[in-house]
Amino acid sequence: MESSIKRIAVFCSGGDAPGMNASIRAVVRTATHNDLHIYGIYRGFEGMINGEIERLETHHVGNIIHRGGTILKTARSEAFHTRQGRQLAYESLIAQDIDACIAIGGNGTFTGAEIFSREFGIPFIGIPGTIDNDLYGTDFTIGFDTAVNTAVEAVDRIRDTADSHNRLFFIEVMGRHSGYIALYTGIGSGAGSVLLPERDTTIQEVIQQLKVGAKRKKLFGLVIVAEGHPLGGAQAIADAIKQEFSYYETKVAIIGHLQRGGSPTAQDRVLASRLGHAAVEGLLEGRQNVMAGLINNEIAFTPFTEAIEKAKVFKPDLLEMAEILGH
Repeated sequence: MESSIKRIAVFCSGGDAPGMNASIRAVVRTATHNDLHIYGIYRGFEGMINGEIERLETHHVGNIIHRGGTILKTARSEAFHTRQGRQLAYESLIAQDIDACIAIGGNGTFTGAEIFSREFGIPFIGIPGTIDNDLYGTDFTIGFDTAVNTAVEAVDRIRDTADSHNRLFFIEVMGRHSGYIALYTGIGSGAGSVLLPERDTTIQEVIQQLKVGAKRKKLFGLVIVAEGHPLGGAQAIADAIKQEFSYYETKVAIIGHLQRGGSPTAQDRVLASRLGHAAVEGLLEGRQNVMAGLINNEIAFTPFTEAIEKAKVFKPDLLEMAEILGH
């Protein structure tokens, strides 16, 4: 059956993630291949409200696959939380005769898209673009691999200093609600301990883990801390522990927004391209209000309600492995 969709719009919302540009490129070129008119909405839902919408052609997305951030910019929108704001957004789409939207973002983006679609009947497909890797319905999100690589590179550099000066470093990575970046960074960098928001580790447990390394005459220590850990950030945890380890000089490093920028890895570029292509094809197949993801290396579509509400839990054996290998 021929699809009734002729004009689609693509936008980014929430935090930026490396690989968003690769996804925009895939959406534009797949839409053009299917004789669709494709529009870009600047600054997410806020730009949708304000009518910041422009037609995109294939040349607009040339030479962007390697760039971090997003050429469409991104923003958070308080106005979109109101019915009046969403009404203005709808009027902007209707003014351009837009039939459907592709939203690149995370949990908040899909929540807004689901509400908007339910109210006004505009079909949406979501693409998971967030470094946190916290969305149910996909093994990996766009930007996660790049963020982990950035964090591991930073920890490798810190390791040199820690080893040279007999120091204990507490290194804070992003992740207010999700410990995926911390866990993969810990495994990839060979850290002695990893503290995650999902695991209620006590100060005493951290001390015991570090003492195991000290008994082996380990000359330095690395502890990876997700920013959202219940005990607090890296500084708070370091302050609570440092008196226990007089033989180490305790330091804190916060990697911060370095993890959000930079050129995406090849893995993120490929993932973003696959999901951008799948999102357009999904709309043409009649899918709506679903997120395009990758499960066991196959494209899978998950309803927004499930992607938003279901918790994505990492396998506990990964954390056990990290602790065994870090000792």
